[in-house]
Amino acid sequence: MNTHEAINSDGRNTRWDQHRRERRDELIKSARAAVHDLGPSASMDEIAAHAGTSKSVFYRYFGDKNGLQRAVGEKATEFVATELLRAARGKDNPLEALQTMIRIYLELAESSPNVYTFSTESDGETSEFFSGIADVMSTIHERFVVETKPEHRENMAARVSATYWSTAAIGFIRHAGEQWLTEPPHEDRPTAPQLARYITRWLVQGFQPSRTIQPTTPPRHA
Repeated sequence: MNTHEAINSDGRNTRWDQHRRERRDELIKSARAAVHDLGPSASMDEIAAHAGTSKSVFYRYFGDKNGLQRAVGEKATEFVATELLRAARGKDNPLEALQTMIRIYLELAESSPNVYTFSTESDGETSEFFSGIADVMSTIHERFVVETKPEHRENMAARVSATYWSTAAIGFIRHAGEQWLTEPPHEDRPTAPQLARYITRWLVQGFQPSRTIQPTTPPRHA
């Protein structure tokens, strides 16, 4: 193959790769719209019909329904992570940033519970959606430690909390949020901003923030 043919071949391959990426993104958007309307249990046949294409097209790009769920989840993670990081950067106080991130997470989930459920479930296991969000949460942990206790940044407690806090926090937020999503409207159901405020307080201050837990004094032996 001469140089001219190689350039043409590379150009065709680049255009084809770009076309596949664009087509894949279109199918993910179509799947999101179908799931939003039909529910998270929609079959591949139903999703394809809603998208106006054939099931074989979805199988060609995603393999099976689990593959489609992962792809939708990845796009959702990218979008949510971008929104959460933008919110965090816009706040001077790390606790305010945390509360804002939780509120946005809740509002995005509430905007389409069907897509949220579809994105976060795959083969009955937690998808990579939450590990991606946990990575974002770790940035808040870093800010909190650096801005409030910089001298503790390198000690063991800080390293342990950096490892586990974001994972524990997203589990807490997830389960509280999912229970909230399934509740029908009633007078005691908090709004997303209200629940975000509660969750932030629980994560940072505990269940009873007004009380200080004192260490237990061991009993004296006679």
